[in-house]
Amino acid sequence: MEKKKKGRNISVELREKLVGVTRVCKVTKGRRYFSFSAIVIKGNEKGMVGYGFGKSKEAPDAIHKAGEKAKKSLCKVCISNGTIPHEQEAKYGGARILIKPASDGTGIIAGGTLKAVLEAAGLRNVLSKSKGSSNPHNVIKATIKALSSIRDVQTIAKQRGISIKKVYSG
Repeated sequence: MEKKKKGRNISVELREKLVGVTRVCKVTKGRRYFSFSAIVIKGNEKGMVGYGFGKSKEAPDAIHKAGEKAKKSLCKVCISNGTIPHEQEAKYGGARILIKPASDGTGIIAGGTLKAVLEAAGLRNVLSKSKGSSNPHNVIKATIKALSSIRDVQTIAKQRGISIKKVYSG
């Protein structure tokens, strides 16, 4: 757990989740060069989540770099009663993500990479499906894209310049 200063002396406690570390090999005429690539997700479990990818010659350095990049890419997620306000779909590369709100007590129904992002964001009741590519990089990016494009009723009413009652009634 790390503390991050954001804005006017507001500290945010971030939890780090390591999604994966892979060993990468570059072959040249003379020899093979080995390095590590890491994927890390950070979130405060209260509506903030970010991801980072890091590469280095050593695995711990790659994880540290990914964590620093995850801190810089934090985005706000709209949460209402532990779930999302509406259904959302997103695509990144070959990965397609579908996220649906769920009733209280359902839990997070999701695959490994997708579940890590949803937990870090602070969602407790969500149904989701990952279609297409299962590449962790693209799944994470598609999930963050879907979560960041979710809007609540107050935001929609403010953008349209109408009352919340009119948003529901049409």
